[in-house]
Amino acid sequence: MFTISDLAEEFGVTTRTIRYYEELGLLNPRRSEGGRRLYTGREYTQLKLVLRGKRFGFSLDEIKEMVLLFDEDRTGEKQLKRTIEYGNEKLAEVNERIAELVEIRVEIEKLLADFNGKLEGIQREVK
Repeated sequence: MFTISDLAEEFGVTTRTIRYYEELGLLNPRRSEGGRRLYTGREYTQLKLVLRGKRFGFSLDEIKEMVLLFDEDRTGEKQLKRTIEYGNEKLAEVNERIAELVEIRVEIEKLLADFNGKLEGIQREVK
């Protein structure tokens, strides 16, 4: 069992972030007799998946769908299929962004080459 502080420290997030994920239904901790949140290995894994999904750029709605699909189908088949669909979409977005960045890099390299040539020309004239 983990406390909210344990998880926050483990994953480098705030306790407020964890409570927010709970409000969204991404985590469902047990409660002690005193009302303290108690997280099992299941919630630990779910939080790990949520944070990984965020790092990869998935929305919280997409993450929630992927995480909660395991509850519908304990074989994990539905979860895997949906995760693969979302993953393919995200990969296409990343590849598109990479192509855009490559184009920008090429343009910047050309501009810098032009600017360096102009600067060299100015410096030759001054001498």
